[in-house]
Amino acid sequence: MSVVVGEDGLARPAWAAGDPLLRDYYDSEWGLAIRDEQGVYERISLEAFQSGLSWATILRKRPAFREAFADFDPEVVAEYGDADVDRLLADPGIVRNRKKVAATIANARATLALRPEGGLADFVWSFQPDGTPAPQILADIPTQTPESVALAKALRAKGFSFVGPTTMFALMEAIGIVDTHLVDSHRRGSSGVWPDAVGTRG
Repeated sequence: MSVVVGEDGLARPAWAAGDPLLRDYYDSEWGLAIRDEQGVYERISLEAFQSGLSWATILRKRPAFREAFADFDPEVVAEYGDADVDRLLADPGIVRNRKKVAATIANARATLALRPEGGLADFVWSFQPDGTPAPQILADIPTQTPESVALAKALRAKGFSFVGPTTMFALMEAIGIVDTHLVDSHRRGSSGVWPDAVGTRG
């Protein structure tokens, strides 16, 4: 399936064409460059919680996630203990999965540990590939790449979990490291990271 043209005349992929929440997320946020520690940590956390679920579910719960995890401030989350885990697992506003909660806390500590090496954001962005896909239909978009495989391996070596190659490729899409907007989408090239992606075909 290629793009769907909405009532506003703008072309989007099918997943962003119907639900107003997803459409707004796609139009204003998805694929834009995120280069700060807290922003990247939040996206890694939410991508981990999304594993096995729909992104729409996570997006609807994002305000509750931000409240539960101190706006994903890694310094705060790194200090969470057993009482915080119990609190989180009792919070109906988030996804109550013990392993994912534990991973989010452990990943906050791993984020702090990366600071002497330049920080999480620079570490993740160092896996930016030389080129970006030019998908005409959703089936053209890979689910993982050599770079996402390498990023997942490197993050695990630094103490991160729930950072598999597919999850890390989704992260790379979400924070602008790659541009997987369909070539006919009105958002193609919008991150500014890949200016040559605008108008690219095949």
